Amino acid sequence: MNTTRTPRIAIVGAGPAGLTCARILQRHHIPVTVYDGEAGPDARNQGGTLDLHEDNGQIALREAGLLEEFFRLSRPEGQEMRQLDPQGTILFHHVPEEGDLFKPEIDRGDLRELLLNSLAPGTVHWNRTLTTVDGPDRGPRRLHFADGTTVEADLVVGADGAWSKVRRAVSPALPQYSGVSFLEARFHDVENRHPEIAALVGQGGAAAADGERGLFAQRNSGDHIRVYVIQRVPVDWIGAGGLTIRDTDAIRALLLESFRDWSPALRRMITDNDGRYVDRPINALPVPHTWEHSPTVTLLGDAAHLMPPLGVGVNLAMLDACELALAIVGNDGIDAAVRAYESTMLPRSHKMQELLDHGAEDLLSTDPPDFATDPAAH
Repeated sequence: MNTTRTPRIAIVGAGPAGLTCARILQRHHIPVTVYDGEAGPDARNQGGTLDLHEDNGQIALREAGLLEEFFRLSRPEGQEMRQLDPQGTILFHHVPEEGDLFKPEIDRGDLRELLLNSLAPGTVHWNRTLTTVDGPDRGPRRLHFADGTTVEADLVVGADGAWSKVRRAVSPALPQYSGVSFLEARFHDVENRHPEIAALVGQGGAAAADGERGLFAQRNSGDHIRVYVIQRVPVDWIGAGGLTIRDTDAIRALLLESFRDWSPALRRMITDNDGRYVDRPINALPVPHTWEHSPTVTLLGDAAHLMPPLGVGVNLAMLDACELALAIVGNDGIDAAVRAYESTMLPRSHKMQELLDHGAEDLLSTDPPDFATDPAAH
């Protein structure tokens, strides 16, 4: 990158996208700092498993020089997929062929650790919760943190997810509730403690739905399974019933009533979980989401194009991160780099947003898209 001085690049958010962007920039000897509000890399559980696709997420890892290490950590067997009816009958069963690496699974925590370990020491500044971004559009921008500190940057990259604070500097858009909610249930030591559920799920994922409600179970590494109870409910359905998320037994009773006609084998995914549920309402940004170009602020991943969780989110986010980093490397100046990046990212994300608009409803369909065998469905 040809500039009169080294630009100050600040990435907000130490998720897969923000870390991927930082890694690729550092491979090209471009300084970057990542700010994250968490206390440290182990402050919380990073969530379940995800698949990285050959035609987007893996492209980013190749540019990051981490693809072979990803394959070593990933679980190709996690591409197995079962579709069931509410009585537990298998309607469809996809088993990946030997050597199939189109979209192997990896736990989110393992992916984050892989990316963090690839960065220069001190790249990520933890416990830095962003409150606002201000400053002139031509820069420099000022990042204000909850601890009272302020940092100046020539480019601020919003990789801070669904409720991005960086987004506010360029767009007033906020995520809207889709009408569909996930309730996460966790199962540990499944081969010993939950063998029936382990057998039902297999090595990958298993889904069932009846048009109004559904279950999606997904194998994680370390002998864990996460189940997502999918319902078309008001966003405040737990509180409206006079409950809190801590009221595990009462919530379980509501779920058992809702799933009363389902098979006992599937209902175990509601009754046998270890610990509390986790409420995860599904939100999405307006379609399409765009903003007026700024030479000093841009967005990637969920901050730019939050969509329903249908297998594309982290892959698009990492591809965004890769393309932004390479645009910074290959263009003369930050403004030209941001324009080049947004000229490809925005049309791509708009197309996918339109394709997945109201896609949360598909999770309840008795005839869901065949994600297991049709890469184009992604």
